[in-house]
This record gives sequence, C-alpha cells and structure tokens, in this order.
Amino acid sequence: MQIIDGKNVSQKVKDRVKNETIELRSRGIAPTLAVILVGLDKASQTYVASKEKACLACEMGSVMHRLSEQTSEAELLALIDVLNADDSIDGILVQLPLPKHIDTNKVLEAIDPSKDVDGFHAINVGKLSSGLDGFVPCTPLGIMELLKDYDVNLSGIDAVVIGRSNIVGKPMANLLINAGATVTVAHSKTKNLAEVVRRAKLVVVAVGKPYFLTSDMVSDGAIVIDVGINRLDNGKLVGDCDYDAVAPKCSLITPVPGGVGPMTIAMLLNNTLKSAKSRKCK
Repeated sequence: MQIIDGKNVSQKVKDRVKNETIELRSRGIAPTLAVILVGLDKASQTYVASKEKACLACEMGSVMHRLSEQTSEAELLALIDVLNADDSIDGILVQLPLPKHIDTNKVLEAIDPSKDVDGFHAINVGKLSSGLDGFVPCTPLGIMELLKDYDVNLSGIDAVVIGRSNIVGKPMANLLINAGATVTVAHSKTKNLAEVVRRAKLVVVAVGKPYFLTSDMVSDGAIVIDVGINRLDNGKLVGDCDYDAVAPKCSLITPVPGGVGPMTIAMLLNNTLKSAKSRKCK
C-alpha cells in the first residue's frame, strides 16, 4: 500500500506555475486572478484567504472583491461584467456557496468562458464532455494530476466515481472517459452499490459523508481517491472513506487531509496561468 502525497504533487505544480509566471512577467505579462466572495461564510473566507496566499507565493496577481451578504444579484452581475471586460484579469472565480437570494447558475454563466478558471460555465462543461480543450474544474483536474504523477495507466481501467455533482463527479467521469477508462458513475440510488464498486480498480469517492466507503466495498489492490473533507463533532477532519479499514487493501490511496485537498488550489493557479498564456501570448 502506497499513500499518495498530495502536498508534494501540489508543490510541484505550484513550482512550475511560479517559474512560468516569472517568465511571463519578464515579458510584461502578469497573470492575475480575481476572486469574489459574497457574505461572511467562515469556510469560504478560509478558502479565499488560501487562494490569495497561494497567488502571492507563485508571484501571481490577485484581486479580491469581498462583498456584503446583502449584495444584490444585479450588483454581482455588474461586477462580473466589469471583470470580463478588464484585460488585466485572466481568471474570475466566484466563491460558492452564494447567498440564497442569488441565482448561482445565472452568476456562473455570466463569467466569460475564457476567464472561467473554475470550469463551471456550460461552454467549458461541453468542451470537456466532447474531449475539447477548455477549463476543467480544479478538484477533478487535480486528481488527474495525482494519477499522472504516480504513473497510473488509465487506459482500459475499470473506474467507479461515487457522486454525480457538477463540481466533482460528472467532470471526473468525463476526464476518466477521455483518458480511456471504462467508467461507472454511482450514487445514492445505485442498486447493489458495494458490488458495483468492488468491480473497480479505481474508485473516486465524492459524496460528502464520513466513512461512507467501507472495506467490504473495495477489492484487493484497488486505487482509492477520497475527495471528501468532513469535520466530525470532535473537530477531526476525515474523508468519505474509512481510511484505517480500507487502506490495507489498496495499492494506492489518498489520505484526508493531505491528499486531494492541496491539489484544488494548485490547479486553480494552473488554470489562471493557462488563461493568461492563451489570451495574451498570441
């Protein structure tokens, strides 16, 4: 059993992004990410602060817009219009969740697809499902980077993705399909879930339920990628996988924390750099 070191792989990505950013800056091009935070959600504030710190560490520009909980949908859309038109901004990220009075889909669709570094715009979703180049959501893209770093050959592999969210499950399945894997997407209504999962060599679990994936669901030698980050009542962070019971059966497994988590921000920086290069290096 080998533990996948997400911190190490994410640092490799950040080092590459930093080196390329420095090179672009020497040519007068400054990759810049704009982040919009609406309200005072504590988890969102923590994530935004981490993104700001990561941009600084990679010498990438960051523009933070912290808006009040009472910000109207019209005001938020007007800000996005301004950022879309600002050629100094390469990536626009609206931190989710948004307050309930704002239509999340309407906001995400307002972002210029060429600056949609979260990969949530319908145009980028369509490109991914068609195997075309576009922006891919950062967490599944980070998982692909982990698998690449650990030399996992995805061609022909049987994979199960547990979870069908637009942020992780669906784009993860599309990425694996595009890489040549045979993919099953499972969820809460899947019949005989344990039997379905046991057939897989690669299991990606993203359901947001602590200890959901148990040892009886995993075949010997499987690769398990745990996307879940759940905080228990005692304050402990755990994944969607019963790590202590499942890990001994695996050939590769991601821990929580320190597995998939660090990759998300690293790939956000990577997407912002990609946008800067495609938009300004023509």
